[in-house]
Amino acid sequence: MVTIKDISKACNVSTTTVSKALNGYKDISDKTRDLVLKTAREMHYFPNAAARQLKTNMSHNIGVLFVDETNSGLTHEYFSTILNSAKEEAERLGYDMTFISKNMGRKNFSYLDHARYRKVDGVLIASINYKDQEVINLVNSEIPTISIDYAYDNHSSVMSDNIEGTYELTKFLINKGHKKIAFIHGEKTSVTEKRLNGFFRACKEGGILEKKEWVVEAKYHDTKSSEEATEKIMKLQEKPTAIMYPDDFAYLGGLNALEKLNLSVPGDVSVVGYDGVKLTQVLRPKLTTYYQNAETIGVKSIRKLVEIIEQPKFCVPEQIMVGGKIIEGGTVKDLSK
Repeated sequence: MVTIKDISKACNVSTTTVSKALNGYKDISDKTRDLVLKTAREMHYFPNAAARQLKTNMSHNIGVLFVDETNSGLTHEYFSTILNSAKEEAERLGYDMTFISKNMGRKNFSYLDHARYRKVDGVLIASINYKDQEVINLVNSEIPTISIDYAYDNHSSVMSDNIEGTYELTKFLINKGHKKIAFIHGEKTSVTEKRLNGFFRACKEGGILEKKEWVVEAKYHDTKSSEEATEKIMKLQEKPTAIMYPDDFAYLGGLNALEKLNLSVPGDVSVVGYDGVKLTQVLRPKLTTYYQNAETIGVKSIRKLVEIIEQPKFCVPEQIMVGGKIIEGGTVKDLSK
């Protein structure tokens, strides 16, 4: 392994000068700094991470807490996009990322124990049962955290604007002349509560009396439960003219049910999704959906977490809201004409 001493010999300068050049100090000449940096690159020099940690008391490693209850893992496009953009931003800021879990070989850790074991500087809580006591223990520990789509008291979070997103999507259907709107929502979570709030608010403003039997629970990112919910709704005596799905992937299950019932989209029933994943934009007709800006969520979550890590005395806890937009496809029939 190449050391600072090796670089100092190659450049015929002191080890102190090499250290200053590598760490960006200004009290050496530009010519010397450029020589040292060029030589370090050519010799494939990498700082000793363990030594840097001892010196700075930082690992430059961020933990990621991601437990996907839908069992989709990193194939879940919404979360994979968030994590990929978070990873790129972390690397740009000089941090590695490590997944935190409760299992390490034959050892069982708590989330907090694993985070301490890995000596992470902070943890990004991307997807989990946020009310799990072990997660709460981690949040309340000395390790800085930031959560996505869930806010803990006196801690920062990055939130997709689920209330406004569902409100705008419902208003879109109402403006297209739909007065009979069904909402297949995900399981009871804080995200679902916000989306229901947006849905009911839009219905109230639009003068629409929602029917209880048209508001049905399914599961996020689950085709089977959305298929069953769709079949249940469309077998009612009074049928809706439009169905809102918990996410774009779940809509595929709904589409299966509609095809079994010989119902066409948007001829017999209009549909909208949520998330704006690329998959549903290659279907025909293209799905009308609400795009959540997953890339921005990932970037802002890492930027805020690094701010908490590096400037704890000046960092104020905040909820950072990230808006989205409606992507209009061909799955909504205009009944207003």
